[in-house]
Amino acid sequence: MRDFSLTHLSDTVLLSDLAALIAHDRVTTAVVLAHIAEVDARRLYAPAGYPSMHAYCVGELRLSEDAASKRIQAARAARQFPALFDALADGRLHLAAVCLLAPHLTVESAEWLMEAATHRRKAEIEELLARLFPKLGLPAMVGAIPVVVPECVPAHVGDVLHQHAPGHVDGDAFTAGGGVDPAHALGHVGDSHAEVSATAESFFLKLTIGKSTRDKLRYAQDLLSHAVPSRDVAQVLDRALDALIVDLEKRKVGAGTRRRPKLTAPEPTALPAAGTRQHSRQRVPSRRGAPARDRYIPAQVRRAVWERDQGQCTFVGAAGHRCESRRLLEFDHIDPVARGGRATVEGMRLRCRAHNQYEAERMFGAGFMSQKRHEARLAAAESRARNVAESRARNVAEARARAALNMPRGMLEGTDARERAALEKECAARGQVRDVLAGLQNLGCRADQARRAAAIAANLHGVTLEERMRAALMCLGRG
Repeated sequence: MRDFSLTHLSDTVLLSDLAALIAHDRVTTAVVLAHIAEVDARRLYAPAGYPSMHAYCVGELRLSEDAASKRIQAARAARQFPALFDALADGRLHLAAVCLLAPHLTVESAEWLMEAATHRRKAEIEELLARLFPKLGLPAMVGAIPVVVPECVPAHVGDVLHQHAPGHVDGDAFTAGGGVDPAHALGHVGDSHAEVSATAESFFLKLTIGKSTRDKLRYAQDLLSHAVPSRDVAQVLDRALDALIVDLEKRKVGAGTRRRPKLTAPEPTALPAAGTRQHSRQRVPSRRGAPARDRYIPAQVRRAVWERDQGQCTFVGAAGHRCESRRLLEFDHIDPVARGGRATVEGMRLRCRAHNQYEAERMFGAGFMSQKRHEARLAAAESRARNVAESRARNVAEARARAALNMPRGMLEGTDARERAALEKECAARGQVRDVLAGLQNLGCRADQARRAAAIAANLHGVTLEERMRAALMCLGRG
């Protein structure tokens, strides 16, 4: 056992040794950050069974979550701006300073920001950055809080505190049946002697929300006014998360779904619609090159694989450590689809995105997968740009059509003949769609069904009103 007693050292030697150790620690910290940056860049955490560098630092290197986050952030910043390594090693910047500067460093600002923060305390750097980069809103935060058990507090005041104060959103003064205001109740509890329970399992949630989210929260409180008369935000949030989780599980893993018998679709009536597409029975290649049908994973397979793997990545490192990630999980074919893999329970497994990519690189090569990811990003960017352009074109066409609908007939006479014909055709088509929507509602269709069917009918070009109505009824299964 090491002896850490230093009582035998003189004051001069003690101070000298401390200064030398601190200087050595600064150099060691810079070297540690360089190692973290290189391990992170090589993604060596993946073969060890960890989904991220943070998980590796916490699980393998036994760092605390906070220490791991700070060192990884500083290491990535220093890898991008190597001058930070020297500044850390010689003591011009401390670790907290590097973490504070990291989000704001650019090629243009790195040098003067580092100079401005040299030998500054953390509070001084925070003040400097607040002046240079002002922020609005509160950071999202979740943390544990103890339960305060007040003494000598009337029961009705405690009820107000427990039920109504947490759910106070709209700022209106709330008073219970006895006329007790939560503000006074809070002040009363604060003045009284309180005891903190050690077995509390409560957490605080602090975040900034927009007006739209606030309006949704208020509306949810109104809808739950019978079930949650206190309007408690915690209860509303809990119910909302329950509903969201059910929906997400249904979409992601097929939870709660059952096989349904196939319905025989009616023979479509041939419509003399110009521009309608002929559907082919051939396989449609997916973006990754394999037939889309081969990549489809049935709901019952997804559900069984999710339950078998317990919603956790199944990758196991060389040392026997199983990846603990439950985020960004993907259904992975044990045998790749490109090599004949099938979507069966035995042929599928859960992998986090990091280990799914790691397996793909190990199977097909890092260069090949990097090229494929680059091509996918380019294709996604092109698709987004195309969608934006099409959306703008539609908006312009709709605006012109709306203007033409409200335009007096005499004003149309001065426009180009082809343009006038196009506007009149667009106006006529929109009038037909409105007539289809009104007709479906008169037949007793629900508003949402009628809108969907009318939207489909609106995509037909050069057809009559009767043909649009027939197409809409076919969509509803009535044709």
